[in-house]
Amino acid sequence: MKTSYHKEDVIILLKDITGLVTPLPAKEREIFIQNGTHYCEMLPLEYEPSEKYFKAYCDALKRYSKITADAVRTVSEKIYFEKKNNITLVSLARAGTSIGVLIKHYIELKYKINVPHYTISIIRGRGIDKNAMNFILKNHTPDSIQFIDGWTGKGAIQRQLSEAIKDYPEVSSGLAVLSDPANIAEKCGTHDDFLIASSCLNSTVSGLMSRTFLRNDIISANDFHGAMYYKELENKDLTYQFIDTIEKDFDFSDYDLKDENKNNLRNGLEEVVEISDKFNIKDINLIKPSIGEATRVLLRRVPYKMLVHSLDDYEHLGHIYQLAKEKNVELEVYPLRNYKACGLIKNMADN
Repeated sequence: MKTSYHKEDVIILLKDITGLVTPLPAKEREIFIQNGTHYCEMLPLEYEPSEKYFKAYCDALKRYSKITADAVRTVSEKIYFEKKNNITLVSLARAGTSIGVLIKHYIELKYKINVPHYTISIIRGRGIDKNAMNFILKNHTPDSIQFIDGWTGKGAIQRQLSEAIKDYPEVSSGLAVLSDPANIAEKCGTHDDFLIASSCLNSTVSGLMSRTFLRNDIISANDFHGAMYYKELENKDLTYQFIDTIEKDFDFSDYDLKDENKNNLRNGLEEVVEISDKFNIKDINLIKPSIGEATRVLLRRVPYKMLVHSLDDYEHLGHIYQLAKEKNVELEVYPLRNYKACGLIKNMADN
């Protein structure tokens, strides 16, 4: 499908559904979701950032560029250490795609090898795009595949990936991410919950692609999962501004790959269960931990409140404070341990 990614950077294994689906406002979509319609059967209206919020994004990109570049370096070195010259990156659309481009560029620039990069769809509750997986496996060896995403929230996509890859026993379901506060990724840049600036925006840092879509009246059994292209946002596209800014901070010096001891790290799902008990939330899908997931809740869901570790952490959470103010969402200080923020989605049955 058409995107604003350069063709040499990623092969997009998605069906173009532009013009076939009408995006819905967040509140309308939330009612459908909580009444049983799967989120992948609809598309959200894209949030148009205010001037203040856009400034918060730019500040975040500048502030976290070096940290993001260092996380790209760390996870790229782990991938290369394991796979050497036999690497096929498979990023999970759409948040993983720009991260996959960064990892591809880092490895190619440092090690002077060609790294194929695909992006495919995986949907919670529906699984991975098998047509896309079969396409990749016709062209690459199973042991070369490395799945890529941006960060971990409570680990739902990793669990979905682990389940889906049972159908491909020679493929590893290990996920490589930049930020792994949930402590469940196979490879990560850091376990810190830091702000990856691309999480602050939607399609305008994701090649002008929508979220992925799967509904049988539009996606047939032989199709890839779908996505639409936002042509009307071409003059606001920041995809390569994000990528180029991070790449300017790449460090290609010798790297000492240290072994990580994850035995003492707490699983993020435990914290989510505690939050569900504290706030009497029966469906943990309404709890979205991590800076990235909390930002997504504010951008395209209907928030009940935002849990934050502090009201004064403008360095990490300034964009969340701004969005919450614009959308009149309550901020509550909560003793988060794995995360710096957690979004709670409004139960629409409480209206």
